[in-house]
Amino acid sequence: MNTIIGILNYAVFFAITAGIFAVLCLGLNIQWGYTGLFNIGIAGFYAIGAYTSALISGPPPGPMDWRVVGGFQLPWPVGFIGAALVSGLIAFLIGIPTLKLKEDYLAIATIGIAEVIRLILKNESWLTNSVWGIKHIPAPLSHPIEKSVRAFLEKNPHLPFWIQNLLSNAYNLFYLGLIILILAMLYWISEKMIRSPWGRVLKAIREDEIATATSGKNVFWFKMQSLVIGAMIMGMAGSLYAHYARFIDASSFEPFFGTFLIWVMLIVGGSGNNLGAILGAFVIWGVWAGTEFLTSQWGLTGYRAASLRIILVGVILEIIIIIRPRGILGEEKVISTILRKRIDK
Repeated sequence: MNTIIGILNYAVFFAITAGIFAVLCLGLNIQWGYTGLFNIGIAGFYAIGAYTSALISGPPPGPMDWRVVGGFQLPWPVGFIGAALVSGLIAFLIGIPTLKLKEDYLAIATIGIAEVIRLILKNESWLTNSVWGIKHIPAPLSHPIEKSVRAFLEKNPHLPFWIQNLLSNAYNLFYLGLIILILAMLYWISEKMIRSPWGRVLKAIREDEIATATSGKNVFWFKMQSLVIGAMIMGMAGSLYAHYARFIDASSFEPFFGTFLIWVMLIVGGSGNNLGAILGAFVIWGVWAGTEFLTSQWGLTGYRAASLRIILVGVILEIIIIIRPRGILGEEKVISTILRKRIDK
């Protein structure tokens, strides 16, 4: 029974992490999957969201901190909304000089900007506490939930051990429910937007910018909207991560986890398909967790284990691309519900 409880607790942790990555994939899918914006600066917006939420909702600087700003201790929803708004604002400022670039140059620009953001977070100690990071970030509703669980366990000391162990993980279950709710809302909103005339303009831009511009559409403005909305979703993911981990520093947003792995998830799940983006996040994170188990069984540690895990992820990506070039689910050929009804008739 203890083994089963341990597996359930790990499954909850796995689902929370995969859910946060799925939110990032939804943001990237709007930018790349539907608009064709080659953004390799995902980690930058992810980090901005996390730090913004931590500064708004986190504790004030401690006596050993270099940080002199933030710590307003506002409710988590304020930090969550603030993370989205600040990430969107930064994306808007970045988009002004970069969105007129072609795909490959846009990719170079965004990865450079993401690295600049990471270096700022690492070195500007007055704002981010440098490499010491921000700690003791509060988790939403953690105190009342944990207090209620403790009170219940104290009143019922004779409960079986496995039930006590399961209840001790109650907050993680709540946080998983919160992430699922936010992910479902973002999926529903994204689907409504993509299936609207606005979404069809984004796809037209992805397919042929010149033809879209000649039809009277402001291509630059639509690309700006896509960049900003995608970045806002990435900022939300950063807020979810910060309040779950309760500690962040610049190393939490390295390009591998913050950018490369998100691209792999989207490609595997199916670019241009919101459900595919979510599925890809869970599949690839499952592969990554599985490779950790394999390397531990083989006795590999350190750089050898990390290198083997990256190779295995790459091999799986190649296999899926060969078998399913459009991803596991692939992009829907028909987006308009009106057109689908006409085709069905």
